[in-house]
Amino acid sequence: MNPHLTAPRPGADPAFHLMYFEPRIAGNTGSAIRLAAATGAQLHLVEPLGFDLSEPKLKRAGLDYHELAVVEVHPDYSTALAALPHSRVIAFEVDATMLYTEVAYQKGDILLFGPEPTGLTAAELNHPRVTHRVRIPMLPGRRSLNLTNSAAIAIYEAWRQLGFFGAGK
Repeated sequence: MNPHLTAPRPGADPAFHLMYFEPRIAGNTGSAIRLAAATGAQLHLVEPLGFDLSEPKLKRAGLDYHELAVVEVHPDYSTALAALPHSRVIAFEVDATMLYTEVAYQKGDILLFGPEPTGLTAAELNHPRVTHRVRIPMLPGRRSLNLTNSAAIAIYEAWRQLGFFGAGK
């Protein structure tokens, strides 16, 4: 465990930031809220959203984790990145050549995911703040994974690299 990092909790400096660019499916975002609460990541949602934040599917998927998660909604991509000026951006895309496991994750990294079903556009991927473009491997002929499944794979690899600090037994 890294002694310089403290246990993540709402209101604390998060180890990682999950950023969903223009998410469209309420259930996936509800699951992301639960994922953020479980890992201590901060969830950033970049508008426009494809649903209302009071939608029952979002509430149901997040269960009782909503109050345990730190979620911030941003009006656009530039504003979202400006809120995290010192963070690297690691963009997840199906066509990247680098695997997500080849990144040496750092505290404060932003793990960026595009909307279902289109993914990130060239504008987001080519932003100067994007330091890595990575993919999660799949069998040939498969289009993509569920958004929050992808985010879970990514956040747990990043957290593993930092020794799962703050986790219980």
